[in-house]
Amino acid sequence: MSTLKFQESTPEIVREGLERCLIHTSNLMTVIVDFTDGPWAEAEPFHSHPHEQTSYVAEGEIIFYCEGEPEQHLKAGDLFAAVSGQKHTIRLLTPHARLIDSFNPIRQEFIK
Repeated sequence: MSTLKFQESTPEIVREGLERCLIHTSNLMTVIVDFTDGPWAEAEPFHSHPHEQTSYVAEGEIIFYCEGEPEQHLKAGDLFAAVSGQKHTIRLLTPHARLIDSFNPIRQEFIK
C-alpha cells in the first residue's frame, strides 16, 4: 500500500495507552505512535534493536534517554535518533504524546 489515510485507518492497540499505525516499503518503515497514558513517573525500560531509528515529536513532551548521551527534554517539533544497537528509551511528561518513528530496515515484528 502506498498511502495511509490516518482518519480511515484502525490503529493497532499495542497495550493500554499505546497505539500505532504504520506504512512501509521493502526498506523503510514509518510508524505513528500515540501514547495516552502519561505523564509517567519513570521511563520505560531501555531497549535496543538492529534498526536505525529517527523520531519526530509531533505532540506532547518527553525525556529521551540514549546510551552514552545526556538525557534530553524534547517537545513538539523536536527530533531524536538512535543508531543500530544503541540502548534508548523515553519518559512521557504530558498526558498525550505522538511520535513519528522511522526505521531502516523495516521492523518485521510490527507487521501483522
